[in-house]
Amino acid sequence: MGDPRKLRDKFERPKKLWDKDRIRHDSALKTEFGLKNSSEIWRASGELKKYRREARRLLSITEEERKDDAEKILRKLARLGIMKEGSELDDILGLEVRSVLERRLQTMVVRKGLARTMRQARQLVTHGFIGVGGRKVTRPGYAVKVEEEPTITHVRAIDISVRPEEEAKEEAAEVKAEEKEETKEKPAEEAKPEKEKPSEKPEGAAA
Repeated sequence: MGDPRKLRDKFERPKKLWDKDRIRHDSALKTEFGLKNSSEIWRASGELKKYRREARRLLSITEEERKDDAEKILRKLARLGIMKEGSELDDILGLEVRSVLERRLQTMVVRKGLARTMRQARQLVTHGFIGVGGRKVTRPGYAVKVEEEPTITHVRAIDISVRPEEEAKEEAAEVKAEEKEETKEKPAEEAKPEKEKPSEKPEGAAA
């Protein structure tokens, strides 16, 4: 039968895993786009690297040789909504990972007003409340094509003004943790009992 197939990660880890600036940058993106972990950023970054690598290869050959391949990659990026129609190869080199994250289904659900927050959007997608083109999609990282944008809808009725139970629990836990920290930070003097003042000797008492 042979050994079982070893599954590999679909992303490439950064060379400087504990770089302070990179961690701060990734944390900001995770908060903004409601990502679960850094691997979702690395996956988008890896996809972007493939486009950049191909663009550099095409720019290194003559215009006549790259014509067909250049049109193909530009059409693909325009279809995915990562670039606009009429863009050029040089524009691919200036793309940022944010351009790829904007095309995630989770992000598009918020942009279309189908969810109030990124956290709520992720829950709606994973629990099967969101559909694309009439079919249910449960992957928050699904890359939405431009032609699919108008077809993103709720496939099951839900009132998004009512917070999902999980979101409410998480927020309650955060508030409780903050209150606990505030209690710890109270000045130590408040906890210490006041020292008794020495009793004054009555007038005329013997020394």
